[in-house]
Amino acid sequence: MIFLTGIPLAITAARYNIDLDLITRSAGFGYFGSVITSIIFAGFTFIFFALEGSIMAQGLLVGLGIPLWMGYLIATLMVLPLVVYGMKALTRLQVWTTPLWLVLMVVPVVWLIVKDPQLVDGFLHFAGKNSASTVDITAIMLGAGVCLSLIMQIGEQIDYLRFMPPKTAENRKSWWLAVFSAGPGWVVLGAIKQIIGAFLGFYLLTRFPAVHNTEPVQQFVSVFDNLVPGWLALTLAVVLVVISQIKINVTNAYSGSLAWTSAWTRTTKRYPGRIIFVVVNLAIALALMEGDMFSALSWILGFYSNFAIAWVVVVATDITFNKGLLKLAPTQPEYRRGMIYNVNPVGVVSFGLAAGLSICAFFGLLGATLAPFSAADCAGRCLCHDPADGAPYPRALLY
Repeated sequence: MIFLTGIPLAITAARYNIDLDLITRSAGFGYFGSVITSIIFAGFTFIFFALEGSIMAQGLLVGLGIPLWMGYLIATLMVLPLVVYGMKALTRLQVWTTPLWLVLMVVPVVWLIVKDPQLVDGFLHFAGKNSASTVDITAIMLGAGVCLSLIMQIGEQIDYLRFMPPKTAENRKSWWLAVFSAGPGWVVLGAIKQIIGAFLGFYLLTRFPAVHNTEPVQQFVSVFDNLVPGWLALTLAVVLVVISQIKINVTNAYSGSLAWTSAWTRTTKRYPGRIIFVVVNLAIALALMEGDMFSALSWILGFYSNFAIAWVVVVATDITFNKGLLKLAPTQPEYRRGMIYNVNPVGVVSFGLAAGLSICAFFGLLGATLAPFSAADCAGRCLCHDPADGAPYPRALLY
């Protein structure tokens, strides 16, 4: 689902050099309608900033003995000067740190597999702590709901894709490769990282059951112990965690500031400057970290995924079906205020119906059986409402 919905959004962003807010504005939400989704996207950035900052703080606690509360503050302040300099500085940071990150991420896992090949077989046949003999669909869907909160990551990918050069006959192949790999293709690497995390969690659970196997720093300390002395294993694990979280959080902070700025400027007609909202976004993330968001992570991500899925699937459906197949509007996005509705019910009503009903399912208001399936229910309702009955007006008139 994440890959498929990311395709039309990534292509639109790269082809017309616009961000997700402008895509949403033109895809049936309207000028003020997309303010709602800007705030939802800002929510994604500070939730995941808090998540990654918590992981960094755990690394600083294990490696340097820094208390968690101070680690949260360091993880927040460390990002601030990097984000101030904008996208060029962020791009350089990603390029410079990626080789070291890949080596530290891949080498110990490969070494572990080579050293003990039976781990792979054990991982593939692992039936969980309770050794269940049958597949638990409820547990799978609860996990899927958490993972699907990452559907919103396409917004951050678009913040890079919108700077793509025009597609020409000479660069056609490389252009498409870049769009797919940096757009929906992010989820392939994301899935690989999740599998690695699950594999390391299995390794710790079966070899070192007393270790906190949900903390990445503990996972990599245990793995690096197979390669180098203990003091160096701890150092490498902390370096890996810090690099990983900085790479992610500079983008979270930057994209979040853009989303807040866009929503504020359209609502108040005042532009206080992006840096103000960098600070606002980081302050919210810091408050979440200090409030121990990490302990309630699964619930938070499961709840948030209902909003994220509703938004992304509605926009992807509008681009693919309404504009692409049904030809109800030109394929070129129209986001200028004078040419679109302030609030377009095509997207807003579809989003509201899908998100509202799936949240009811999430809280069990539609029955305990449907609660784990709220994320899938949300995606299905988006597909049903948007092409067919997302608004009570003739669709062509709203375009």
